[in-house]
Amino acid sequence: MSYVKHLLRSGKPLRLSTSVTLMVCATLTSVLLVVYTLFFIQLGKVAHDSLEEKVFAIARTLADSPPIIGGLQDPERAAAIQPYAERVRQSNNLLFVVVTDMHGIRYSHPEPALIGKHFIGDDLQPALEGKEYHAVNHGALAEALRIFTPVYNDRHQPIGVIALGISLDRVHAVVNENRWSIPWTLLFGILVGALGIWCLVSVVKRIMLGFEPYEIAALFEQRNAMLHSIKEGVIAVDAQARITLINPEAKRLFKKSAPIEILLGGNTDETWALLLNLNTVLKTGLARRDEEINFNGCLLLTNTVPIVVGKQIIGAVATFRDKTEISQLLQRLSGISNYADALRTQSHEFKNKLHVILGMLHMKNYPQLENYILKTANTYQTEIGSLLRTIKSPVMAGFMLGKINRARDLNIRLSINDDSLLPDAQDEQTTVTLITALGNVIENAMEAIGNEENHEIIVSFHHQDEQLHCVVSDDGPGIPASLIPHIFEQGFSTKGENRGLGLSLVKQSVDAVGGTVELESEPGVFTQFFIQLPYKSAVSIL
Repeated sequence: MSYVKHLLRSGKPLRLSTSVTLMVCATLTSVLLVVYTLFFIQLGKVAHDSLEEKVFAIARTLADSPPIIGGLQDPERAAAIQPYAERVRQSNNLLFVVVTDMHGIRYSHPEPALIGKHFIGDDLQPALEGKEYHAVNHGALAEALRIFTPVYNDRHQPIGVIALGISLDRVHAVVNENRWSIPWTLLFGILVGALGIWCLVSVVKRIMLGFEPYEIAALFEQRNAMLHSIKEGVIAVDAQARITLINPEAKRLFKKSAPIEILLGGNTDETWALLLNLNTVLKTGLARRDEEINFNGCLLLTNTVPIVVGKQIIGAVATFRDKTEISQLLQRLSGISNYADALRTQSHEFKNKLHVILGMLHMKNYPQLENYILKTANTYQTEIGSLLRTIKSPVMAGFMLGKINRARDLNIRLSINDDSLLPDAQDEQTTVTLITALGNVIENAMEAIGNEENHEIIVSFHHQDEQLHCVVSDDGPGIPASLIPHIFEQGFSTKGENRGLGLSLVKQSVDAVGGTVELESEPGVFTQFFIQLPYKSAVSIL
């Protein structure tokens, strides 16, 4: 299902700005939540480790202080340990500062009554063995984070232990205090993200020329439908003359003369790119209109224009059509025009005959009237009647009638062989091809005869086994044998410049439907064209 059909079924879609904002906000929120969780966990650990390291530093300082070392070595100086430890505890907001000897007997404690008693807890043992240690335990006071550091004498012999305690409530308070910086960080990230979203949407909208995505999708499908439906070939190239677009009609026109891999690939061939004027337009920026080019024997009528964005040429577009198809269309129009002229002429002639008959009736000249009517009837039977009996196609009958009248105006007798028979065709294209072929051949014969009198052109039709054999014969000046091999070449003519399209058009039209056209001529005697076409009749001829 295409994007446009989906939109038509689902109703009006969200605007680009709304869609991008929602998507980016959802992504940004998810990322920030994950970052917040990881940062929250990491920050708590860092705050805990920082506080722990700070207490270790205090414990090491106490272990190296002379009052502590001296009090543990000299019983007379032991009384100085308690006041010193209390000052340190109060100044650093610790839960307790306890100094013990190697037997775990306290020398200091926030509660003086406990001095001289054994330290509570097995976590003192690693420090008595000379190791720094930390643990969470519950002693005489509240549950606390406890830090243990051994005390050494001058000979680096352990003489006691420093035990510091921090209330877990204080630990949690420090951690939570640091975590409050996270929401401000998140808020700053949201503000920066919102600014980025706004900039992104503005840039994307500018690049998309203010269109919404569903509008671009609709335009894209409309463009494809248009390119497939138009009869002109279309090729677009970028600034480096590389093909970016080619429609089916262009492929059809070129497939007989250009390698298909060139058309379907990304690169143009220098020769035919130049022929289509694409390179010239890319360099100059000037449009080239209604120009004829000969592309490998195919005559094309082209229009090439540059694609300019912001005063910069970013590519070019060439539209073209086979001029032979245009000539065929003109030929059809010419045939219709001839048909109309013939009918108009016949109408005038019939009115004149009616006036003659009316005048003879008024004059009561009945014998001459009878002879005039019989002569008119015989003329009709000879020209019009035989034409309608021979040619069953109304279009072809009108076409041939127009040619007969045109030949009469040129003092040339154009007739149809009495043994001829042309049924109506099933396919209109076959009729068009026959009109194109006969029209050009008969016009060529009349031009060759020129103003000479007493010349005749005879046309015959023979239909058998779904094949039509048509012969156009004239007794004009003929064609020299040396010119016959070139007579169907495009642009070849003995009548001057800008000629030589008619017979080449006959050849192309007949070949296109699988037919043949041949020529025989003897200078000064006759010229004959033999045309054979696949021809299915609309009604079976018995």
